Amino acid sequence: MNEFDIKASEWDKSDMHRERARAIAREIFEEIPLNREMTALEFGAGTGLLSFMLKEHLKEITLIDNSEGMVKVLNEKVRGEKADTLKVVKADLEHEDLSPGSFDLIYTLMVLHHVGDVETIINKFHGLLNPGGHLAIADLYSEDGSFHGDGFHGHLGFDPVSLAALLEKNGFSGINHRKAYVIDKLISEDNRKTFDVFLMTASRH
Repeated sequence: MNEFDIKASEWDKSDMHRERARAIAREIFEEIPLNREMTALEFGAGTGLLSFMLKEHLKEITLIDNSEGMVKVLNEKVRGEKADTLKVVKADLEHEDLSPGSFDLIYTLMVLHHVGDVETIINKFHGLLNPGGHLAIADLYSEDGSFHGDGFHGHLGFDPVSLAALLEKNGFSGINHRKAYVIDKLISEDNRKTFDVFLMTASRH
């Protein structure tokens, strides 16, 4: 059982998680021309907070996560709300493949810094997008390691310029990024810190 399996049942109770998803949804609406003919993929969907906010503006969303606990909660929400346009898939996209060329939009919220090989996943995003399809990545700017604390083995956020170069190298263009949200987090008993979150958008050639 991983940390996300443990956190799954309580995830949606966090005001910050809901507020963050709303902020990123607003930014996506501003940056990408969504329509009811578009198929989308959320990578690392968790409990689907962001997708539930976007679903009325898209034809169909496939939600992928590799956490058993998150997928269980997500399936319960989809059934409970009769959200027929949401399709839940338990998969580890970093180490498994989906059939290519299936989506008009791929988005991910606070997931990329947990991915071991970022370039591999970006390359997979390119293969899964239809030509002209859109990519939206919301994640942390570079930070000093205090966001997750000791024992975290992922990336300490990202320098947007370097990430944009990686997207360009892997076949993306029209790359933009801007600050989209600020997380105010308790990092020790008596110490709070803010962490900026960016949204980066791009299109597949």
